[in-house]
Amino acid sequence: MHIFLIKATQLILALAFLIIIHEFGHFLFARIFGVKVEKFYMFFDPFTEIFKWRPKKYIGVFGSHKWLKGASEREKKAYAEYLDAQERYKEEARNAKRENRDINKEIEAAALKPMVWDEDLPEQQVKNDSDSTKRKKRGFWNSTEYGIGWIPLGGYCKISGMIDESMDTAQMKTPPQKWEFRSKPAWQRLLIMIGGVLFNFLLAILIYAGIVYATGEKYIPFNRAEMGMSYSPAAQAAGFREGDIPLTADGHELTEPSEALMRMMQAKEVTVRRDGRDTTLSIPSTLMLDLQKEMEEGSTDIRFLTYRVPVRITQVMPGEGAARAGLEKDDEVIAIDSIATPSLREFHSVLDSQADRQKRATGEKQATLDFTIRRAGRLDTVPVRLSEGNRMGVGLEVDLTKFYTPEEKHYSLLASLPRGVEMGTDKLTAYAKSMKMVATKEGAKSIGGFGSIGSIFPESWDWVAFWNIAAFLSVALAFMNILPIPALDGGHVLFLIYEMIFRRPPSQKFMERAQVAGMIFLLLLLLYANGMDIVRFFLK
Repeated sequence: MHIFLIKATQLILALAFLIIIHEFGHFLFARIFGVKVEKFYMFFDPFTEIFKWRPKKYIGVFGSHKWLKGASEREKKAYAEYLDAQERYKEEARNAKRENRDINKEIEAAALKPMVWDEDLPEQQVKNDSDSTKRKKRGFWNSTEYGIGWIPLGGYCKISGMIDESMDTAQMKTPPQKWEFRSKPAWQRLLIMIGGVLFNFLLAILIYAGIVYATGEKYIPFNRAEMGMSYSPAAQAAGFREGDIPLTADGHELTEPSEALMRMMQAKEVTVRRDGRDTTLSIPSTLMLDLQKEMEEGSTDIRFLTYRVPVRITQVMPGEGAARAGLEKDDEVIAIDSIATPSLREFHSVLDSQADRQKRATGEKQATLDFTIRRAGRLDTVPVRLSEGNRMGVGLEVDLTKFYTPEEKHYSLLASLPRGVEMGTDKLTAYAKSMKMVATKEGAKSIGGFGSIGSIFPESWDWVAFWNIAAFLSVALAFMNILPIPALDGGHVLFLIYEMIFRRPPSQKFMERAQVAGMIFLLLLLLYANGMDIVRFFLK
């Protein structure tokens, strides 16, 4: 339960942050071009919401009364109408409370329209200390309602004059207003629609740049790992062998592990060094799906590959089998019952198989195995009594830097930005390539929802890991939203490109139907993805 809460907290924080940044991209471009944003919500709010806030929407819209000194007759009339609307609003609010109605749902009714900020009013004039006048522009933020919905499936900006998640078709039947989305040039509308995707990608770049600036990069290049790698069963089925050292993937040199792994999974050919000779492997197109499947099944503790290191003891527990046998810190286990254990992978495999074999043969609950130990250049063989769980009571070294010389890179603030761009671009390219697998039968089975996303977060809080995952999710969110599916940003972009080419937009009826179809498709996809998470959970 504790681990679940840690993972869930990280998932919620990351998604909430990414949603806000994405929607702010739409919001910022809309307000720059003078388009009214009616709502800015994290999560969806059908029927009701958890929280909402309207900054000075109904009172103080015109600010100080000083503006009246230089106001035109039209502005004075508008202000009088505003005050009258305030009184009517108060009366309606009292009636709504008595009748248990939500007055906020009726705010756009024709009778109450004047009390909402009037985007068509001329800018109010304010007298300054000299007799000249200056313009007082309406606020950048205060014509928008901000809130948190109760369905945590995303977020949205309700932009005036467009068909979006709100399906406000009534608004589209009224004459276009200059502050509406539909009244703006196509290029401005295009920038508004790609604003969310752009901000998500820029966020990923900034996160990666911040990580490398704060922590640098430290890794073991593959070619420095003299013992090579251990591979998962799916990787071995693809042709990899214990001890293989990856060199290139489709001609690209493999050095930094996190980037190299994705290249290897997507490559057609990988060259490895095996027994001192270079060998080229033909990689099956299903490797990525096979690796994901074995990870979900929990059939192996290796995700594709891991570095092989010697079996070196770091601590010995008093009173346990290893301590009674005289094992010491820095001893290296090189064999069990004369079977070589050159790395941790072989050590655990041989330990369990030999112990279980002996217990079946003798009928005893505990096994005693002969351990060959290297100590200060000398070899000794000692019998070690294991526990019923085949444990000997030692800690083993897993720090790679104790065996191999790491590569370290540190970046200045300026140098970190190009590296962030490079990392963000690599992640986006790799993610885009991996999406082609979703169209296959096996790929469809691998689709996951919130459970799958949450599972990639660490079991203990680690800020570097959190931001790394958040950056990757930001890249994924950017890519998914730009797909040409109605109801996604990419769908709106597709229709705008159509309008720019053919000099006319698609019909409103078509747009409405496309939006509904896209929303239904996304809802079904969401149900399927999270349903697969549930199925996999019960099949474990």
